[in-house]
Amino acid sequence: MENERVLASLSYFSIFFAPFLFPIILYLIVKEEFIKHHAKRALLSHLVPVVFGFILMFFLLTGSLLTEANNSAGTGIAIGYVIGMIAYFAVTIGFFIWNIVQGIRVLKF
Repeated sequence: MENERVLASLSYFSIFFAPFLFPIILYLIVKEEFIKHHAKRALLSHLVPVVFGFILMFFLLTGSLLTEANNSAGTGIAIGYVIGMIAYFAVTIGFFIWNIVQGIRVLKF
């Protein structure tokens, strides 16, 4: 049981060394449901900032293209960039801390 907890917590701590690869390998190789559950949660929590970044990039790029097409002032899009980057960093740091907390939580309990 102790090895299961270590492997499950390593799937969260893999944010430091192999964010996507390690949880996928654990999920595909290991048969224990406890480890699979935590590997899946860790993988999803590693993917959320990436998906959020792609969505943010899409909206910022289309917004800047529309601004250039309309020849309007770029102040609105500049504010959008700043707010978007602050939101992206907040989400990324939040999920980074969440992974560390979950890894410790799995080890302790």
